[in-house]
Amino acid sequence: MTQGASFEDQSSSVSRRRVLQGLALGAGAVAATPLLAACGSSSGTGTSSSASGASSAAGGGSVSFGSNASDAVPKAAYKKVMDAFTAKTKTEVKVNTVDHNTFQEQINTYLQGSPDQVFTWFSGYRMRFFADQGLSTDISDVWSKIGSQYNDSFKGASTGNDGKQYFVPFYYYPWALFYRKSVFKDLGIDPTTIATIDDLKAAAAKMKAKGLIPIAFADKDGWPAMGTFDYINVRTNGYDFHVSLMAGKESWTDPKVKAVFAHWADLLPLHQEGSLGRTWQDAAGALLNKKAGMYLLGMFVGQQFPEGPDRDDLDFFPFPQIEAAYGVDTVEAPIDGFMLSKSTENVDGGKALVEYLASPEAQGIYLASDPNNVGTNNGTDTSKYNALQKKAAELVGQAKHITQFLDRDTRPDFASTVMIPSLQKFIAKPADINSILDSVEQQKQAIFTS
Repeated sequence: MTQGASFEDQSSSVSRRRVLQGLALGAGAVAATPLLAACGSSSGTGTSSSASGASSAAGGGSVSFGSNASDAVPKAAYKKVMDAFTAKTKTEVKVNTVDHNTFQEQINTYLQGSPDQVFTWFSGYRMRFFADQGLSTDISDVWSKIGSQYNDSFKGASTGNDGKQYFVPFYYYPWALFYRKSVFKDLGIDPTTIATIDDLKAAAAKMKAKGLIPIAFADKDGWPAMGTFDYINVRTNGYDFHVSLMAGKESWTDPKVKAVFAHWADLLPLHQEGSLGRTWQDAAGALLNKKAGMYLLGMFVGQQFPEGPDRDDLDFFPFPQIEAAYGVDTVEAPIDGFMLSKSTENVDGGKALVEYLASPEAQGIYLASDPNNVGTNNGTDTSKYNALQKKAAELVGQAKHITQFLDRDTRPDFASTVMIPSLQKFIAKPADINSILDSVEQQKQAIFTS
């Protein structure tokens, strides 16, 4: 069985909390651990591989690539992409693969030292943060070449606060309720009929009556519960309120927010107990082993399922409607991609590489080896997608709004120091929600006005 996932993989389950804390310190923060082994002339702890690029600017020489894809599946997939780039441009790519956890913990110091020319990162606030700090290179000229191949939403997700582009999106994955088709069939549950939150409760009650855990759940590392909050919030209050709340413009003591937690409290008895001591991989195991009926998580959960009958048995449906006014018009679908560091020595080579990574060719090569994500380029060959990828692309393609994830859509200091412990307190003692939200609001005011 392959382990981990491209975004929230096994090592990142711990690092997500830590990277938020690191970002909260600001660009001037200094890591307590050694710098990432990265510089333009060294492959560090990673492997050196040849790879391709599609821009005429590249031709010979070398480009360094800092990667957090330390798990076997994405690491092998990236190698194939880089080999293709080198074959096309004769430009060598020196890959510096660093443990996902270490990469994210040390990203601030890494970018201020001697970083690789191109590095893996995320869209949303995290991308804009480094752009604002002057630690990444404007690649608007690359977007003038690739822009017609992308939907406006992807360009928006790649744009900094100054209106310039700093990011190339590579793939994304939606969050949804995953289940095993064979389990639903045995229970006589048709997932297409789970349209409302009441339908979900009815299906969960049927599972519970049969001795199944209705909804697998884990929040030992703090971030998984954020996805549950996001979905209940956008389904209860809509996309605009969610964005405004994440921006610090709404009160956390507002009745609208309390309604979110009231809905969640109703669902908690249907969730797997002991979640605060469990990793998401363990919860995925309950779904894999048919001990749980459903699991709200990102599509990366598929990497916990062995290829073959188990993987083929995995399916998903959207988080259902709560308020009819908002339906299911919003999908949580974080985007992963690349940035160009500010201190790059070979700007043309770096831009050539990210231009290639933006291409249907590069994304197709990657996804052939890591089929748990969906390509961002409109020209990506979807005929080679598996059933889950096709369904994911359709789900996101039909969405009116796309959210990134709570810790990508708000200030990292607020996400790490306030929301992680607050959501965990709610899970432990849902009856304390009023005092919890009073505390969240007080801390929010201090953070967002600083």
